Order: sequence, then C-alpha cells, then structure tokens
Amino acid sequence: MERGLVIVESPTKARTIGRILGRKFTVMASFGHVRDLPTTRMGVDVADDITPEYLVPRGSRRLVSEISELAKQAPITYLATDPDREGEAISWHLARAAGIPHDRLKRVVFHEITAEAVELAFQSPRDIDMNLVNAQQARRIMDRLVGYSLSPLISKKLRWWGLSAGRVQSVALRLVVERELEIEAFIAQEYWSIDAQLGSGELKSSSSRPDFVARLMGKGTERKNFVIPSSSNAQEICADLEGAVWAVKKINVRDVNHRPPPPFITSTLQQEAGSKLRFGARRTMTVAQQLYEGVTVSGQEPVGLITYMRTDSTNVAQSAVQEAREYLVKMWGKDYIPPRPRVHRKKVKGAQEAHEAIRPTSILRTPEKVKSYLNREQSLLYELIWKRFLASQMADAKGQGTTIQISALSAISGADYQFQVSGEVIVFPGFRKVYLVSSDDTDRKPEQRVPEGLSTGTMLQCLGLNPVQHFTQPSPRFSEASLVAALERQGIGRPSTYAAIVSTVQERGYVSRDRGRLLPLPLGRVVNQLLTEHFSSLVDLGFTAQMEEELDQVAQGERDWQGLLQSFYEPFAHDLDDASSRIPPTSIPVSDQQCEVCEKSMVLKRNRWGRTFLSCIDYPDCRHARPLSARVAGECPRCGGKLVERKARKGRRSTFYGCANYPSCDFTINQRPLGEPCPECGGLLVRKGKNDARCVVCVFTGRVTVEAENSVT
Repeated sequence: MERGLVIVESPTKARTIGRILGRKFTVMASFGHVRDLPTTRMGVDVADDITPEYLVPRGSRRLVSEISELAKQAPITYLATDPDREGEAISWHLARAAGIPHDRLKRVVFHEITAEAVELAFQSPRDIDMNLVNAQQARRIMDRLVGYSLSPLISKKLRWWGLSAGRVQSVALRLVVERELEIEAFIAQEYWSIDAQLGSGELKSSSSRPDFVARLMGKGTERKNFVIPSSSNAQEICADLEGAVWAVKKINVRDVNHRPPPPFITSTLQQEAGSKLRFGARRTMTVAQQLYEGVTVSGQEPVGLITYMRTDSTNVAQSAVQEAREYLVKMWGKDYIPPRPRVHRKKVKGAQEAHEAIRPTSILRTPEKVKSYLNREQSLLYELIWKRFLASQMADAKGQGTTIQISALSAISGADYQFQVSGEVIVFPGFRKVYLVSSDDTDRKPEQRVPEGLSTGTMLQCLGLNPVQHFTQPSPRFSEASLVAALERQGIGRPSTYAAIVSTVQERGYVSRDRGRLLPLPLGRVVNQLLTEHFSSLVDLGFTAQMEEELDQVAQGERDWQGLLQSFYEPFAHDLDDASSRIPPTSIPVSDQQCEVCEKSMVLKRNRWGRTFLSCIDYPDCRHARPLSARVAGECPRCGGKLVERKARKGRRSTFYGCANYPSCDFTINQRPLGEPCPECGGLLVRKGKNDARCVVCVFTGRVTVEAENSVT
C-alpha cells in the first residue's frame, strides 16, 4: 500500500505525529513558511488590485522540491499545520509551491497532539479554508504596505537608518509612551489616613494582643467624599478624639462566593506567566510550543502535554471537563465540584469559538508525574496551566465577610467620627485549594484580622491613633503582561501576534524593560510623536481595532480581502505623500553633549551600516560628527573631565579610553579606568592584568576589588 504524506511545521511535531500515525504515513516538517513576500522590496502591486508577489526563499527550495517529489508518489498529501489562520496559510502556500493537485490534497486540524485527537482528525479531513487564508494574506500584505512604505520615510526624516513602523507595533508603542507622559505630568496629591488601635475585654482572639485596627472613614454626615488633606488636619482630628467615647455601631456579616477563573487563553497565559513566573511573552510562547509539540514521558511515545496555545476561546471539550471532575472527586470529594460542569463564557473581541482554551491534554498527567521529564521552564509553565484548568472546573470558594462600623464620639466638639474594620474568613477553599489568581498592577492587601465576640453597642478602648501621610499615585508603567492585557481589551492584535508585538518594540530600541516595566526610550518617543502627528489614524486605537474586526469578517467569508486592502491603502497612500513633504527633518536628542566646532547640541544618528554616532544639530551647516562613546568610571587626571571608551579608526579598531573634552584635552590610556581612586594620591586607577591596578599619577600598584562603571551618554 502506498504511504500517505503528512506535512507539519516543526521537526519535533513531525516526530510526535509520526510515532502516533505509524508506518502508513511519511511525516515531514516544512520548517514554517516555505513561501512569502520578497524581503528586498515591497512585493505588492498596488496598481493591480493589491496583488502580492510570493517567492520561495533560496533556503527552502530544496525542501519544497523534495516535498513535491514525495507528494507525486503519495495517494493523498495531508497538511497538518497549526489550527489557526497562520497554519492555514502555511498549508496553502506549501500546496501552491510544491504543485500538489487539489484532488490529492487534504487538510487535517487538531488542537492537541495526542493519539486520540490525531486519529480523529485523520478520519475527517477537509479542504483548505480559503477564507482563513485570505484573512492571513490581508494581514500580511497590510503590514507589508505599512512597513515598507512608512519605515524608510521615518528613517530618512529622523536620519536614523533601519527604523521600522509596523501597523500594530506602533499602537503598542503609543500606549507605552502615553502612559509615560501621563506619569510625568502627574501631580501627586497629599492625603492622610488615621488608624485607631482599639481593644475591649470582651474580644476573643488567639492573638496575644487583643487589639485590632480600624480606619477613619468619615465624620458626621460626611463620608463619601471624606478626605484628610494635610498634616494639620490630621493632628486636629487626633486632638479632637482625645477622650472620645468609642463603641460598636453596626456589624454586617455576609456570605461571599468567589468563582474560579476560566482556563487560559493566549493573553491570560502570558499575563499569569509574567506575574507568577517572570516569563516574558515570547519566552512563554516558546516554552508552550514545546509542551504542545510533544514530550517523551515515562519512556512512552512522545505526546503533546497541552492543547494549542494560540487561542482566544475559553471553550473546553466535554471529555476534558468530565476527566477533571472525576479527578477532583477522587482527590477531594464531591464538595469540590459544582453540581453541573462549568461553562466559562468570557468573551474576547473576535474570539474564534471553534478553538479550545489552553489546557493539559490529560489531567491525569499531574505536574509531579511529568516533572522529571521536563526542564525547569517547561515544568513551571505546565504546572501553571494544569492548575489553572483544574481550578476552572472546581467549586466556588466560600467566605464570610464581616464589616464592623465603629463610632467615636468626641468629648470636645461632639463630632461623631466613623471608623471601620473589614475582613473575610474563607470557610471553604473550593478552587483556591489549587490556584490563586495573581494581580499584575496592584499589590494584595494583607489579611485584616476581624475581631470576634463583638456586638452592637460594645464599648471599646482606644489604645492609640496613628496618622499616616500618603500621596496619590499615577497609573503604573506597563509590564509585558499588562500591555498584552491592554491590547486585548482594545481588540488590537490576535493570539498569534501578542508576543511579537511586545518583543518588536523592545528589539527596535523604542522601549526598554526596567525591573519588569516598559520604559519608552528617546528614539521611541520621537518615532511615536512623528507617527501621532502625521499618521494619526494609523496609530489610533479605535481604527486599529476596527481593522482587526474587518480581518475577522474576511476570515468568516463576509468581506472581500482585496477590497479591504484597497479601502485601507488609498487613504494611507494619501497620508504618506502628504507627510513626505510636511515632515521636517528631526533628530534624537542627547542631553549633555556639545559640538566641539560650533558648541551647539549634538544629536544621535545611525548610518546605513547600523553604527550609531553623534552629529551636530546644525547639520548640514556644521558637518562635525564623532562616534558615540560609552562613559566609564573615573575622571581625567589632567582636566577633571569625564572619561569615555573609544575605538581606534584604523587597524584592528582596538579599544582605548580618553577624555570626553577632546580635542581641548588629549589624554588617553589603553587600560580600563576603575571607579576607585588611588589609595596613596587619589589619582586615576586603571586595570593592570586581571586583578591588579596601577595609578597613572604616582607609582602605586596593588590588588583592588572594584568594577568599572559603564553608562551610555
């Protein structure tokens, strides 16, 4: 019998599926796309209905030829690429490039790489879905039109070669820059809180201290807008509370139910992995891809441990739900499952409901059972996915919330001050036995101990007042996780694009990450300003979200893809022509550098070979330029100026160190300066060998433990 040919994207996936299918099939990897737009030019004919020009890269031609020959010998070629638009397009391009006839071509789709899922998919193959292909084509061409038209323009206007301006990455950059501008413009407002430490002989507590803390919430009828604006106001209130009569005014006890979170979709997985594991978006998706494609467990055949990880649907297969419920009953009893299976109905704009949420392919493969077969990153991410899915099918956590309102009647003014203490006691953990949802931007408040044994009218003693100064805070800077969440809320991007978006703005030098938070760099600020001023619709959040919805309409067969591109390109081309003449040459600031010729400011530029340098802001009237230097520790022993790292212009371009005030000061040294002064004369120490140092002023030589300090100026 002739063997069927199966094509997937990666070698790992090919090995896993090959072992599942057995000898009746030949399984090959295409290594991703085998055909794409050219890299050296636009590759789109805008005059002919926005027609793309697709090429097979030189590195893929041999593989395509091999697939073509094998396809001629196989009765059927099965294209088993990923179950999304990108995977559909890879299959279509592969079929066209290899010349596989339509009547000998089938598409198979599965959301998990397990024997059951793969065999079921091969029992019901289908044709390539051209609606999905056209949606991917439209996105790819739209991004090409923007990137290959706009990037050269901003590179020219900013005199910074190699810049890029993508359709969606520019919106992400705008969010980061505008958040930073909001933080910089924020004016903190002072306010005060007053906490009272209270006690009563009637309190029952396991603590050795029978007191508790209540916070001032209002005065008289003023409660909703009650604010203590200054220290003097706080001190006045504390003085008025001297000798006050304290009593419990009201106790409110209520039952509280907490529903479990839904299973992961792409965006929430990236957010939780960022918060809990400190994984970046790209790192998360790389590790998830490994878990999806297959891992050898317990000496058995390789098996995919999780379902497909690029999804925006919270749907779950009934078989997986049933398996989870049976596992929960076995482990903890029927109290830990709801009466009926849970259906999570959280909707994301444009969610592809045919997809499944990200979940383990079998809940019986517990993190403990597979840990020894995974590396550390795989183990951590698998445990996170496993626990989240299991928790999503568990019973609510039940708590008892208590709020105690306390009256403090002033003996001086007669004012009635209202204090309050609130807390919650978990009486049944439910899903919290397995999983707690993290918060990216807000810190969890510590648990407040609510006293027991109090009743309305109970008299209390004030053991002390504690006024505390606070200041209002601006919105926090974005992390990768919270930026993905913001893009998802706005309906911008799709599961396959989130990781690329947040990575690209960093790789382009527009944004940096500092202690997990995204900060716009000077280059990013200037690029964003140029785009928002001259291409406002392109970086408008509403416009970008609308384009995503229209791409979804193409995927559903409700919109013509080339008509969509025409409606996008015509106004964009007009804006491009207009901006070419209106945008003045702009430069990237550098704050403390001056031109040695005319003493005007120096600005950053990058040439076509990727080298960054400093140029006079008065170019072309003043053509003075010099290399960008890295600041190093120490001061010039001649003039006291800063020391910088330089490269020799000729020969092997060796590194040396010199005074930043060159040419007025020509001090140079070949050894790296150190950040510690000479212990004998206070002069400049430089590195001598691996662990020693010498002074360039006196004859001191010795061993020091010091690290050079570097910063780019």
